[in-house]
Amino acid sequence: MTQLSMVLGVLTALAYLPCSPAPVGLVRSAIKTVPLLLFSLSAYLGNGGAFLVAGLFLSALGDFALSRDGAALFLYGLSAFALAHVVYILHFSGLADAPLYEAFANHPVPALALVGLVVSTELWLIPHTGALRWPVRIYVLIIGLMGLSALGAPFGWAVVGAGVFIISDVILAVQLFRMSETYRYRSWAGYAVWAFYVSGQFMILWGGLHG
Repeated sequence: MTQLSMVLGVLTALAYLPCSPAPVGLVRSAIKTVPLLLFSLSAYLGNGGAFLVAGLFLSALGDFALSRDGAALFLYGLSAFALAHVVYILHFSGLADAPLYEAFANHPVPALALVGLVVSTELWLIPHTGALRWPVRIYVLIIGLMGLSALGAPFGWAVVGAGVFIISDVILAVQLFRMSETYRYRSWAGYAVWAFYVSGQFMILWGGLHG
């Protein structure tokens, strides 16, 4: 059942890819939500640990909220993903069994690059977020801490997955706040976000189950 739910999650994620630029609708939202629910089920059935299960489940809630229209639902989605990253911090910290700053000793270049990315958002992202300035700023800090916690863990699929997840968030931030609705490559950004996002989550799941 663990493998079956994982495979079904991947297949559903692939089915959603052509729906990415489609108008908002319940069917589209359902297809988008199912993959991470199935990944969460896989983590549960495979004894991946409570934090891994919770991170994937909260991500599914975030997927549903962000697939709908409205500022309130956007904030709900942002909050769900922020909580997902918080439990991923706990998940990776458990794998590392070391303080967060160990990331700078074990992997100084990617750790410093991640800090640089977080700080740089004050220039290229935050000024364009309007009333969402502080929620986005908090989210950026949390995902930065998630990345550092992953760098402190033993290198493997889960660590790579965390990095790919962060890439998907960067592309999404550019799409939401730096691209106009009529920008010619906006739909391609949507495809990229989904591809990196699902790949990252799958690798976090795989690494959590198989080391």
